[in-house]
Amino acid sequence: MIYFVRHGEAAASWGEHPDPGLSDKGWIQAEAVAKRLIAMDISAALTSPMARCQETASAYADVSGKVLTIEPCVTEIPTPDDVEDRRTWLRNLMAGDWETVPDLVQSWRRDLLKTVAALPDNTVVFSHFIAINAIVGHLTGASAVTVFRPNYCSITVLERNGTDLALVEQGDSLDTRVL
Repeated sequence: MIYFVRHGEAAASWGEHPDPGLSDKGWIQAEAVAKRLIAMDISAALTSPMARCQETASAYADVSGKVLTIEPCVTEIPTPDDVEDRRTWLRNLMAGDWETVPDLVQSWRRDLLKTVAALPDNTVVFSHFIAINAIVGHLTGASAVTVFRPNYCSITVLERNGTDLALVEQGDSLDTRVL
């Protein structure tokens, strides 16, 4: 199995800060998911380089003793340089489909999917809303950017069948809004 964990609640919104850490509630969520993960057969732990993912992952590392590896390809969706209003841009992107996203985002998605395809079994990955959606959408054949709304610290489970990955379980959903 491969486990994708969405980070805990961030201390600032996507439009307010480019790389916020966790809120107090986010730390509580991170500690709770760490307790759930400790019961799973996990050999490797990867995290996005973003602060909220690293902090979420650190709660797991503290209880498991696992060394965290930063994996840039599972990071947050990149914002094109010419975008002035990140919130509006992201809202519009989330309402669209993968065929209409900018080349920069297409490239990010290709790199993400290639990285995920190469992950070894028994890996946990601490990542982001859109990254998890890109993976689930790819595995289910959906063209929409947003196929579900993973809750903070929800766990999405993938399974390897030969060389292919399959979705076993989507993480719990939440009505996430881009603030």
